[in-house]
Amino acid sequence: MPLHRATHRAVDPASPYDDVYALPISERVLPKYRIPEKVSDARAVHELIRGELALDGNASQNLATFCTTWAEPEVHALMDECLDKNMIDKDEYPQTAEIENRCVHMLADLWNSPRGETTLGCSTTGSSEACMLGGLALKWRWRNRRTAEGKPTDRPNIVAGPVQVCWEKFARYFDVELRQVPLEPDAVGMRAHQLKDYVDENTIGVVAILGVTFTCAYEPVAEIVAELDRIQAETGLDIPVHVDAASGGFLAPFLSPELVWDFRLPRVASINSSGHKYGMAPLGVGWVVWRSADLLPDDLVFRVDYLGGDLPTFALNFSRPGGEIVAQYYNLLRLGREGYRKVYEVCAATAHALAQRITREGPFTVLYDGRGALPAVCWRLTDPATAGFTLYDLTDELRKRGWQVPAYPLPAGRADTVVQRVLVRHGTSHNTIALLADDLGRAVGTLTARGPGGHAAEQSGFHH
Repeated sequence: MPLHRATHRAVDPASPYDDVYALPISERVLPKYRIPEKVSDARAVHELIRGELALDGNASQNLATFCTTWAEPEVHALMDECLDKNMIDKDEYPQTAEIENRCVHMLADLWNSPRGETTLGCSTTGSSEACMLGGLALKWRWRNRRTAEGKPTDRPNIVAGPVQVCWEKFARYFDVELRQVPLEPDAVGMRAHQLKDYVDENTIGVVAILGVTFTCAYEPVAEIVAELDRIQAETGLDIPVHVDAASGGFLAPFLSPELVWDFRLPRVASINSSGHKYGMAPLGVGWVVWRSADLLPDDLVFRVDYLGGDLPTFALNFSRPGGEIVAQYYNLLRLGREGYRKVYEVCAATAHALAQRITREGPFTVLYDGRGALPAVCWRLTDPATAGFTLYDLTDELRKRGWQVPAYPLPAGRADTVVQRVLVRHGTSHNTIALLADDLGRAVGTLTARGPGGHAAEQSGFHH
């Protein structure tokens, strides 16, 4: 029998069902609630599912997400090679485990750990899990210290500014009070002087955000640390800092090497970042690293006898694919410091060019212009009362051309301010952003000509 070119599957030349759209499964609606009784042709199933997936948005036009939407062909090939590798089974896949370990120490060095070659860290399914592991280590160290001092341990709290929902989950799941510092009227993140009203002896740590989800700016980590130093001098409270660098951890070392935010600050105990955001790895990998091994309490690490091997594990899940970790290692080797810097210099320049266009194209005030933090732009209507349209209307108008540009209110303290945001990632070209700016200008013209009324319903277009 000849082989089908796409799948190398044998095809019967005498079969009247050679065309995938004439095969039995193509003659009916795909099952939704019950597994079908009979086997179906692989080609037909592939094409039918592929047809459904075509109804999703175009990833290259999704300017709401921080996550990787483009990768080199070599990354796709390595992901195929790792399809059968389970990260938890380090005895069976020791070289994949070694690659994970290399990434941890490379990141520890990138973030200036004083013990980069010996400190502890691990990969996770993303920055959300990494945040929770960092938070657990903070809670355990606080509880151990309080127990040794004979003090109660029933009311832990953690202090942060405008955080992504993973920190709300951490607080609820692990019985910690989340004290969120509201935004001041002109702020884009937590400010250091606000801390004195929120920390106390039950504070397990302060979370500083390197790349605020809502505004794209960096919180001033060095100033936050200095304020905690001052508080300790006055009160004796020794409060550690966890830096949630989900977005900025793979950017700041290359775009802002002079910015001090990492383990150069002794109070910074741990850092997390998302490999599948600006680390350029495919979806499904995050990282958390501790300043030194002693900052990860031993009783949080499990030793598991699994498939004949004894292994340490610190994670919220168990079985997990290894491909994303291998792809992360590929990117670190492939790009090096020079490559990461070049890619993100272009992204930052593209974002700043968009900020300039937005200022010209409509009645907008840019809150963040792509310089100094993430390669992104965040803006609001200068005067919502006289604009004649809302940013929710603009989001809907841009969707007609396929663009996903979220509109959403800022967190507590500035909740009356609605903003839009665009993220420029690896694979988002200058030309793509220029086309967006053209469409944004036309959308503003359309909405202005339409006049007031008929606004889109106020709904959150926000995406993490």
